[in-house]
Amino acid sequence: MRIALFTETFLPKVDGIVTRLRHTVDHLQRNGDQVLVICPDGGLTEHKGAKIYGVSAFPLPLYPELKLALPRPAIGIALAKFKPDVIHVVNPAVLGLGGLYYAKAMQIPLIASYHTHLPQYLQHYGLGMLEPVMWELIKANHNQAQLNLCTSTAMVEELRGRGIQHLDLWQRGVDTETFRPSLASEDMRSHLSQGHPESPLLLYVGRLSAEKEIDRIKPVLESIPGARLALVGDGPHRSALEKHFAGTPTHFVGYLTGEALGSAFASADAFIFPSRTETLGLVLLEAMAAGCPVVAARSGGIPDIVTDGVNGYLFDPKDEQGAIAATQRLFQEQTERETLRENARAEAERWSWSAATRQLQQYYQGVVLSRSLLPAA
Repeated sequence: MRIALFTETFLPKVDGIVTRLRHTVDHLQRNGDQVLVICPDGGLTEHKGAKIYGVSAFPLPLYPELKLALPRPAIGIALAKFKPDVIHVVNPAVLGLGGLYYAKAMQIPLIASYHTHLPQYLQHYGLGMLEPVMWELIKANHNQAQLNLCTSTAMVEELRGRGIQHLDLWQRGVDTETFRPSLASEDMRSHLSQGHPESPLLLYVGRLSAEKEIDRIKPVLESIPGARLALVGDGPHRSALEKHFAGTPTHFVGYLTGEALGSAFASADAFIFPSRTETLGLVLLEAMAAGCPVVAARSGGIPDIVTDGVNGYLFDPKDEQGAIAATQRLFQEQTERETLRENARAEAERWSWSAATRQLQQYYQGVVLSRSLLPAA
C-alpha cells in the first residue's frame, strides 16, 4: 500500500508525536508499504526508506520550536506522482489542511489522527477564550475523514462528546529494546544528579513548555529530603523554568536520545509527570519500559497506561498535595517501589510498535475497501 502521511511535525524535531511517527514509518516500510511524509522542512529527504517532502516553514511566534508550513500547489504534484492509496493526516491544523483538500480533490481515502490536545494548551498561553472556536475547527477538520484515530480511550470519549465522528483507538507502542532496566548506570545517575548519585533522583523527560506544567514539580522536589531533579529536554519555557527552579538542585540536562535516554530513565528513582493535557503520554511508557516508577496526574490518556498502586502512582490533578503524597509514598516504601518497577516493565512489554503498526495497516485497508465499495458518482 502507498501511504501519504501529512504531519505538522517530524524529524529532526524530538517529541512524542515524532517518536510515534518515525517508528510507524519504519515498520510500514519494513512490511512492504511505501510512505511519503509531507511535513515542515527539516533538511531530511528520507527516513527508513520513506521519502520526505519538506515544505518551507516559519517558527510559530509563541512556540519557536514548532514550525508552520503552509499548503501549496506543489504538494498536489508530489501526490499525483506518488499515487497514494490512502492519505493519513496527523493533527490537521495548517499543513494538514492540504491533506484534507487533496484527499477530497483526488478522491483518496482519508484517515486523521488526534495526538495533541490543543484546546487545553490554549489555557497555558493566555488564549483560553478561543477554546470553543478551536473545538469547532477541530470538529470541522476531523469530520472530513472516514476514520479518526485517537491514542487513548479518554480521547476517544472526549472527541465523541465534542461531535467528532467515526472514532477508533490506535493502540500504544513503545521501544522495549531501547528502553530497558539493564541500562541503569552509576555514571548516568551521577551525570543527572550533578555528582550526587547517592541522593534521591527525580526525573522529567519531555518538552519544556508551559502546557507540561513542569513548575508543579518544584514542591515535590522540596518535599523529599536531599532529592535532586533532572529535566531532560528543551523548549520555549526553559528560561522561565530556570528562574522558577533557581536555588534548587535542578539540572537542565538538554536533549538525550537513544540508549542515553533509556539509561536516564533506568537510572532515576522516580519519573514525575504533572501534565494534564496528555492524549497518551508516550514518555510514560518509555519510563515504564526502563523500569522507572511513575508518578503522574490522573488525566487524559494517562490512566490507560498507569494503574495506580500497580505499575505507578496517580494523583488528582486538582489536589496540590497529591503529587507530593504520591512521591513521598514511593520513597518510603522500598519493597513496593521495586514491585512497581517490575510491573511497569511487564506492562510495557505488552505493547510493541510492530503490533501498533499492524493495527494501523488494518485501518488503512478498511478505509480503502470501504471507499472501493461506494457506488460511482
